[in-house]
Amino acid sequence: MDQINPGTSSISPLRRRAAFGVHILTALGAGLALVALLEAVREHWAAMFAWLGVALIVDATDGPIARRLDVAQLLPNWSGDTLDLVVDFVTYVFVPAYAIAASGLLLPVAAPILGAGVAISGAIYFADRRMKTDDNHFRGFPALWNAAAFYLFLLQMRPLFSSLAVALLIIMTFVPMRVLHPMRVVRLRLLTLSLLAIWSGLAILALLDDFNPGLPVTLALCAIGAYILGSDAAIRLVGALSK
Repeated sequence: MDQINPGTSSISPLRRRAAFGVHILTALGAGLALVALLEAVREHWAAMFAWLGVALIVDATDGPIARRLDVAQLLPNWSGDTLDLVVDFVTYVFVPAYAIAASGLLLPVAAPILGAGVAISGAIYFADRRMKTDDNHFRGFPALWNAAAFYLFLLQMRPLFSSLAVALLIIMTFVPMRVLHPMRVVRLRLLTLSLLAIWSGLAILALLDDFNPGLPVTLALCAIGAYILGSDAAIRLVGALSK
């Protein structure tokens, strides 16, 4: 039972229930991750990504609702931040790590090692208090292994190249590069959100076509992914060259 602080004793039970409902919404992501994992075990890869996509929508909406309802103030004994990190780990890292290791897209000898590397590096990244910069960029590759796995399935590269790509991303987790946070970085926010909306639509097309959406859709998805991953570095490089 939550300890009631003197400053919050006058808050109605209805508001407290609504606030706890936000925590339940966040925790729903863990349930969605389990359903996604069950689909992955059956090798229903498109369905797995669809459920992870639903979890992504939940992750994008629970934070604004929590701030709107002032959940942290209403329920001081429950840590929304900790809950969010737990759910994000299973949806962004653990389930994708299984998919990467079990998909057959990597070299057989490397698959379990790289899968473990994804899980370990992702866990360490989530514990890093410096994972975000002051202007809300991610520091290093931001453990977006659900997106990385999506591109592995989309591009269907040779196992050697897929294995090298995963190894490179694991290393980039610890490189002090800056990666755009699509929802929180203010610079070029309208462009970023527009591209994110386009990406979402194209990703749905790719899943409906079982990762065979055609070259134009594939190129567009890769271009938007490159923008998210490298736009900050490109802007800084242009700024340095123009001085």
